[in-house]
Amino acid sequence: MDYVSALLPPVVMAAFFIGLVVTIVKSQGGDNKAKEDAAVDAAIARAEAVKQPGTPSGA
Repeated sequence: MDYVSALLPPVVMAAFFIGLVVTIVKSQGGDNKAKEDAAVDAAIARAEAVKQPGTPSGA
C-alpha cells in the first residue's frame, strides 16, 4: 500500500492541473474575448496616461 500513498499526491496534482488547463482553454475566445480585450485596452490606456510627458518611450 506504500505505492498508493506515493502516487496519490502526483495524481491529485495532475488532475487539478488538467482542470486548470481546461478552464483556461474554455475561457478563451467566444463571449469572453471582447470582455478580455476591453480589459487589456483599459489597462494599456491607464498605463499610457501615467507616463510622464517628455520621457522617451521604450519603442
